[in-house]
Amino acid sequence: MTLSAFTTGLAMGLTLIVAIGAQNAFVLRQGLRNEHILAVCLACAVSDAALIALGVTSFRQIAQILPGLDPFMRYGGAAFLIVYGARSLLSAVRASGALDISGQTGRGLGVTLATCLALTWLNPHVYLDTVVLLGTISTRFPGAQGAFAAGAISASFLFFFSLGYGARRLRPLFEKPAAWRVLEAIIGIVMFAIALRLVTGL
Repeated sequence: MTLSAFTTGLAMGLTLIVAIGAQNAFVLRQGLRNEHILAVCLACAVSDAALIALGVTSFRQIAQILPGLDPFMRYGGAAFLIVYGARSLLSAVRASGALDISGQTGRGLGVTLATCLALTWLNPHVYLDTVVLLGTISTRFPGAQGAFAAGAISASFLFFFSLGYGARRLRPLFEKPAAWRVLEAIIGIVMFAIALRLVTGL
């Protein structure tokens, strides 16, 4: 059960975090520019870890206090994932641009971290992904929620540091619009799969 919980947390964490949003694009840009990569990766990963821990440790208690919250969050989360997945698939069909890495360079550490934290903590989707969605899924592993959280947190650290420090090698790929279309299609399919698991409980 512990190993299963860890691997599920790892897989779910990677699946949710891989979606290219403002935060991930920012990390990717910092990696391509080679600016404050360690600080940015740490800020994103530690923020995720705190939110994942909150979701895993608190969601069951909240659900016990409010019995109707679990199905609401489960189906609400599934609905969000379906919409998100549909948008990704639509983007895969219509997208014609690549990642824009242009913009001001040479920003100080304080400004960079402030921007990074704003993109993380002011994004409502991050709370749905970490606190609600991962918190809900963790309840399927009674007694092994810690292993599930460890897997999800490991996914966050693995992803952000791989993205930040591997960005230079990815630059030729992400300058091609076709690469983004393929990635968006994969993300859409995975989001639909997670929504199905939430609704069916499988």
